[in-house]
Amino acid sequence: MNFEHSDKVKALMAQVDAFMQEHIFPAEEAYEEFVNDPANLWQVPPIVEELKQKAKALGLWNLFLPEEYGEFSPGLTNLEYAPLAELMGRSEMASEIFNCSAPDTGNMEVLARYGTVEQQERWLKPLMEGEIRSAYLMTEPQVASSDATNVECSIVRDGDEYVINGRKWWSSSVYDPRCELLLVMGKTDPEAPRHIQQSTIIVPRNTPGVKVLRPLKVFNHLHSPAGHGEVLLENVRVPVDNIILGEGRGFEIAQGRLGPGRIHHCMRLIGAAQRCLDLMCKRVDSRVAFGKKLADQGVIRQEVAKSRCEIEQARLLTLCAADRLDKVGNKEARDIIAMIKIVAPRMCQEVADRAIQAHGGMGLCQDTPIPNLFAYARFVRIADGPDEVHMAQLGKMTIKAAVEGA
Repeated sequence: MNFEHSDKVKALMAQVDAFMQEHIFPAEEAYEEFVNDPANLWQVPPIVEELKQKAKALGLWNLFLPEEYGEFSPGLTNLEYAPLAELMGRSEMASEIFNCSAPDTGNMEVLARYGTVEQQERWLKPLMEGEIRSAYLMTEPQVASSDATNVECSIVRDGDEYVINGRKWWSSSVYDPRCELLLVMGKTDPEAPRHIQQSTIIVPRNTPGVKVLRPLKVFNHLHSPAGHGEVLLENVRVPVDNIILGEGRGFEIAQGRLGPGRIHHCMRLIGAAQRCLDLMCKRVDSRVAFGKKLADQGVIRQEVAKSRCEIEQARLLTLCAADRLDKVGNKEARDIIAMIKIVAPRMCQEVADRAIQAHGGMGLCQDTPIPNLFAYARFVRIADGPDEVHMAQLGKMTIKAAVEGA
């Protein structure tokens, strides 16, 4: 693996960093005030659309797409995208500005890889333009959805339509007023072999029978304007042409979608941890306690040193995982994707926790982005599969390889 970024990537890194410094960091305080004001619940901060247009005009747009697709995609590999996602990860609001935020990224990849020309024209194009948002409905409250084959939502063909019934939750972005598309995973044939029972289908957000029951808070935070919702699908009817790739391909689509999505989270978490460390260093260098700077206290230096080591370890593992994903694909890279999905969120959570401690009371409140970054890291330890699932799979693969002498 070549650790040296190409001139193209270096130029994009400089552009993204400059955009972050000039536009995004200065807007964070106003963004937070807007989204946390009850009067603005489920409303998009005007600064978001304003900055999206600026990023788009500069070509800093859809940077995540691994292959050339349309006029707004630079055609970067996962390895090339990694340092750009890391830069975006320094701010909670940044990814959306560059049209690189979940769940839209995963849904765009699904439509780009598996969608028909008609599906791409109707849904992928406006997503790539940043005109609409979308949600991915897989997880269900009644079953352990870390095993996607457990989903119980039914998708039954009735003539020229499919009828969908089920209950979903943690449907991110479903409250966003710009959300127009739902990708729903459910079972079309419960009697088929385990991994071909499921299908993925397109459901327009305003389809009769789609009922958003309640928002789900993350650490008591609504995450407005996107939110995470519990959704009831009650006799929802859509045309048969809305099925993606055909019946029985839903698990395959989910695995293809989640691989890059998992690593995108890890890329952003490296940036989140790096920002926490940078803020920690500035804080301890400026704060005096017991007659000397905190930076001169041995215990603080140890915490800083540990954090730097852990960030760099996770960064290199993330780059390695991205490189493997590019070279051999999601299935063959699943072991190292599992590794980084275990390592990166835990690392970021630890670094953010140390930064909170170094800031004292200030580290707990809205005066820094550290609490939000801590919550993001903890959230990702469950999102896209909990730690335990990745460790179980990785352990199984590791034992098998050792026994077989691989």
